[in-house]
Amino acid sequence: MTYKHFIVLGDSFSEGMCDEVRNGQYRGWADRMADVLAAQTAGFTYANFAIRGKLVKQVLDEQIPLALPFITGPETLVSFHAGANDAIRPSYDPIATKKSYNNALEILSKTGAKVIVFTVAEKAGTGGKASAVWLERFTSFNEIVREAANKFGFQIMEASKDPDSGNVDLVAFDRLHLNEEGHYRVAHAVLAELGLPHDKDWSKPVVPPANQSWFVRKALAVKWVLTFVLPWIWRRARGRSSGDGRRGKYESPISWPLN
Repeated sequence: MTYKHFIVLGDSFSEGMCDEVRNGQYRGWADRMADVLAAQTAGFTYANFAIRGKLVKQVLDEQIPLALPFITGPETLVSFHAGANDAIRPSYDPIATKKSYNNALEILSKTGAKVIVFTVAEKAGTGGKASAVWLERFTSFNEIVREAANKFGFQIMEASKDPDSGNVDLVAFDRLHLNEEGHYRVAHAVLAELGLPHDKDWSKPVVPPANQSWFVRKALAVKWVLTFVLPWIWRRARGRSSGDGRRGKYESPISWPLN
């Protein structure tokens, strides 16, 4: 199967944070995948509405209405990933999240498009109480994804398809988003799942980086706190999100790849 259009909905995972930057935007797994899809079909177009920090209901209310006019049945591939931001919020409400998630998939089911959804890696952190909370929440969220996807007959992209899912060496400096290799692996894992051309070696074991000295590790830890933790606390204190005021990087279908 080839697809003439690829439309991406969701949060930072699909926006592409923290992959390499091209044309002023994070590249991300979806852009990488669009490169391959474009080589298969003449007249291919790509749209990416994903914005960092968005919750499921925000994707439902703000992104799906913008995308619907561009979804033209089976020739359109739609990626939907949202919910991880809900699960990490202190005020996480699994019932409300499930309702919004199902509402979003129900709308997409009426378009006739091929839709893929994603589970998330359930293990996060290095142990302790926080890791136990994430494990419980992400496990619960993944059940929401699987139940909804099975209900509507959508393709499920399981995080566990990558044998190194959850490997910290696939995570960027912010300790939250994928790095370049992580985005590359997701792109080719999805292509493989869809039976499309892909790198057969995408799932090879991750090569760990060289060990860093104690001083370097401590300096990087301080930089991480100053760069990510304190700004996050400040945003939360003001009730703001990293995605406030941002727009999707390609909010209408464009010819791909960009020159």
